Amino acid sequence: MIGPVRSNTLSACTVMGTILAIASVAGCKHPAQQAGTLKATAAGTALVESSGSHQLGATGTALKDPLVVQVNDDQGTAVAGALVEFHGPSGVSFEPAAMLTDSSGQATTAVTLGTAAGRYQLSAVTAGKSKAVTLETVETALGYQQRLGSILNAKYCSRCHDPESSPEQVSNFDNLEVKPHAFAEGNTLNKMTDPDLMAIIQHGGPALNRSALMPPYGNTLSPADVRALILYIRAVADPPYEPAGTVYARK
Repeated sequence: MIGPVRSNTLSACTVMGTILAIASVAGCKHPAQQAGTLKATAAGTALVESSGSHQLGATGTALKDPLVVQVNDDQGTAVAGALVEFHGPSGVSFEPAAMLTDSSGQATTAVTLGTAAGRYQLSAVTAGKSKAVTLETVETALGYQQRLGSILNAKYCSRCHDPESSPEQVSNFDNLEVKPHAFAEGNTLNKMTDPDLMAIIQHGGPALNRSALMPPYGNTLSPADVRALILYIRAVADPPYEPAGTVYARK
């Protein structure tokens, strides 16, 4: 269990290179191949997400759940027959890439992630009555080590660090006097260095003067396992993790 953070020092650890190849390249769009053959019979003024954003998936694979968006009018009523096109960075594909909303005002597409690990910014666009309306969503592709970290998280960590129970696993979160941080809690965990995370995972909470309810995993997880778990923690951080010293190119 990772307790309150004392240090604001960010890590520039090179192990994060995989995640820093973030695939949020907004310029390379996939053309909506079917858009030219579809004729809208209506238009709305708002585009909202129904489900399917903020998923995790392996690089180069289809996400488990489809992305579903809905077109509404000024009164919030669903609009059927509106054209919706889906766009994403190079390597992302949609099936279909364009469609007309159904009787519930919704458009549904299956998303296949690109081969680079990182966050992908996707967009859904509808013409609107007077101007185009865009909805942006984010999905995350995990590389090999990050996927290993995800498996380790499910086996050893999420029962305490995830406050939500699932049919597969009952959360122990509410039973703990000191509440662990969720791994997606970037505002807190982004401030911890990679060596800090490695120390607390391997040696338990007392290694950093945190709660003793966080047990040591040094005899359970290999150093490579711990590094994979840290990569996973960095990948799912919200807001995104940005190590100190990172420089982003300007357009």
